[in-house]
Amino acid sequence: MRVVMLGYQTWGHRTLQALLDSGHEVALVITHPKSEHAYEKIWDDDVAELAEKHDVPVLLRNRPDDAELLDAIAAARPDLIVANNWRTWLPPELFDLPPHGTLNIHDSLLPKYAGFSPIIWALINGEESVGVTAHRMNAELDAGDVLIQRSVPIGPTDTATGLFHRTVDLIGPIVQESLELIASGAGTWVPQNRSEASFFHKRSLEDSRIDWKWPAERLERLVRAQSDPYPNAYAFHRGERLRIVEAAVSEARYGGTPGRIFIREGDGVVIVAGADAFNGRCPGLLVRRVRTDDGTEYAATEYFRTMGGYLTSHP
Repeated sequence: MRVVMLGYQTWGHRTLQALLDSGHEVALVITHPKSEHAYEKIWDDDVAELAEKHDVPVLLRNRPDDAELLDAIAAARPDLIVANNWRTWLPPELFDLPPHGTLNIHDSLLPKYAGFSPIIWALINGEESVGVTAHRMNAELDAGDVLIQRSVPIGPTDTATGLFHRTVDLIGPIVQESLELIASGAGTWVPQNRSEASFFHKRSLEDSRIDWKWPAERLERLVRAQSDPYPNAYAFHRGERLRIVEAAVSEARYGGTPGRIFIREGDGVVIVAGADAFNGRCPGLLVRRVRTDDGTEYAATEYFRTMGGYLTSHP
């Protein structure tokens, strides 16, 4: 088959490599220009560079809806378009152009966590697994029939970084298996159960801000979801931003006002957490390591030399 690919960052890079290794012909690659967005500078393997290395024509676009680009894709005569981590809306006349339509590779277990940053959202929400879905694109974002879906479990200490590596390793096998099924006509397309669908927006630095009224269990997951190299979960101490690098849920239960720097417990310092913390029956967030804005990292027991005062959501 002749394939046109739309993709970006490491997800798109892995997809293009799988296409190049598949024996099918990659006729054209479209990718986004480099971005200064905090999340788009992470996992930024260069799709254009890989395409050029293999003498595949490349077009750079922020949006794929100009006539020149549509003409270029039509001129490539694709049997199939494959997309992964394309960041903007795709017009239906594009993804319905090839005989086999457009296959999208999405890093969630659709229909849940359509949209953006699904691993981070899923980890914050306490899901038991994450994964990758290959599905046919239609007019509704991430809503088309599913061809292949693979999952990995989320363990109690997993970080978004570790889950990224485990899911991105699924892309190559899923792409190659999908192409084999489509080329042979042996694939079974399963409609999504739209009653289970959820859709999430792009994350920004604001989404890493700690709200101490969240229960400690969710805050601990937020810290793991914002693991390096992602922008860390953060609060403010004495007006300065403080990043929470490592944390756990306290063993004991504590009472008081959310955000209070309360007491040492084991190798960390407990911060009172939870909207119901006043009742004294909530665990706190046991902060183990912190990082200041100048990049200096401290054990929490070293940074918080005396107890008292507050970590706040704003300066």
